[in-house]
Amino acid sequence: MDALRVILQVLLVLSSFFLIMSILLHKGKGGGLSDMFGGGISSSAGSSGVAERNLNRITVAVALTWALTIVGLGLITRFS
Repeated sequence: MDALRVILQVLLVLSSFFLIMSILLHKGKGGGLSDMFGGGISSSAGSSGVAERNLNRITVAVALTWALTIVGLGLITRFS
């Protein structure tokens, strides 16, 4: 059980990092913090719709992995 807990903890750290990075890569929708970090400049350059859809899919997959890892760690903690 300890090996599974360590694997889930490592997976949680990695998925947290990739979730933060994938969210920060999204194009800003105007206003807010995205403009502070140069979001307004990138909107004039334009981006591919396919790239944005793929980034959305990657973000959702990483978020699901993150959530399932937290549930798994919670179950291990509860029943051990």
